[in-house]
Amino acid sequence: MKINQIYTFSHLRNFSYILETDEGIFCVDPYDPKQVIDFLGERKLYAIINTHEHGDHTRGNHELVKFYNCQVWAHLNAKGKIEGVSRFLDKGEEISLGSGWQMEIMDTPGHTFAHLCLLIKKNQNPFAVITGDTLFNAGVGNCYNGGDPKVLYSTISEQFINLPGNVILYPGHEYLESNLSFCLDREPGNKDAKQLFEEVTNLNMETDFFSTNMEIEKKINPFMRLDRPEIRKNLKGNYKDPEEVFLRLRDLRDKW
Repeated sequence: MKINQIYTFSHLRNFSYILETDEGIFCVDPYDPKQVIDFLGERKLYAIINTHEHGDHTRGNHELVKFYNCQVWAHLNAKGKIEGVSRFLDKGEEISLGSGWQMEIMDTPGHTFAHLCLLIKKNQNPFAVITGDTLFNAGVGNCYNGGDPKVLYSTISEQFINLPGNVILYPGHEYLESNLSFCLDREPGNKDAKQLFEEVTNLNMETDFFSTNMEIEKKINPFMRLDRPEIRKNLKGNYKDPEEVFLRLRDLRDKW
């Protein structure tokens, strides 16, 4: 089992993912079909998995289906939103990837209501999570194109906060440096965010990607640090409920 993170060099800074498994090769959120075909060479693509219906996550579907005659998998709620879906996935489905690897379907509404994430497990132990536009490195997705920030709060607080710290985060976009700037604007005293920001500013973020895991996210991501006094104080209002803090942070990030 191998997870390949493919940077698409698009203006939206998308990632696509190619999963090499004993049960076949999967492509998650294909942006550039040529990039996928070049990567695979003579190998065959078994299925595309779209985390959600937005065009930058589905734009490679048509050409890849035409080239490989592969399947397209998507969220149950994507009926009528993504063309040519051959299998609709529902919450809790578990797909064997062979050699003790599994892929569990997470129902993760908020960014849209047809959004899924993929929890990759080894012998039933969480190993990595492919999050589309739900959770980013040091941030979360927006909700102004078919979503709801209150629902996103529930998704993050109920499904991601308690994932084990060693679970690797594979998001749908490369936003780390920008998100860290927002983190430090909201929590200037966060030493972990400062250190990581110094590291990533010395990297070429189109070639040298910095993977985080859930332990790191809980140290730097303001949307996972809703109880932190400095974050609440800097909101300059009476924000005591975690959901209220989340919604205010999401509103501020929209204008960042």
